[in-house]
Amino acid sequence: QVQLVESGGGLVQAGGSLRLSCAASGRTFSRYNMGWFRQAPGKEREFVAAIRARGVVKYYADSVKGRFAISRDNAENTVYLQMNSLKSEDTAVYYCAAGSVVVTARSPYEFDYWGQGTQVTVSS
Repeated sequence: QVQLVESGGGLVQAGGSLRLSCAASGRTFSRYNMGWFRQAPGKEREFVAAIRARGVVKYYADSVKGRFAISRDNAENTVYLQMNSLKSEDTAVYYCAAGSVVVTARSPYEFDYWGQGTQVTVSS
């Protein structure tokens, strides 16, 4: 069992930056692949970024590539999402997720555990 708690969301102007954190409970954090997803009002949950258990392989949605960076600190049981050059279309609730076995790492169905989400609002 893994419990995830996101933090770092807030209101920021377009072009600004935010850093999201996701703290995980449990001693097996380093075995999990981690992902960030987001959901805007009236839209489906969409993939943002993911990182494999060892932290070497990373994946990004085309819409955030070059602006967002995912990282993890297995010693601190935490995964991060650095978001730069934010746009109004990045406004959404951002969710952290953990999956023990993921193939594409881009589908929410591959992830077993989810946080409660943190709101990110980008004003234009």
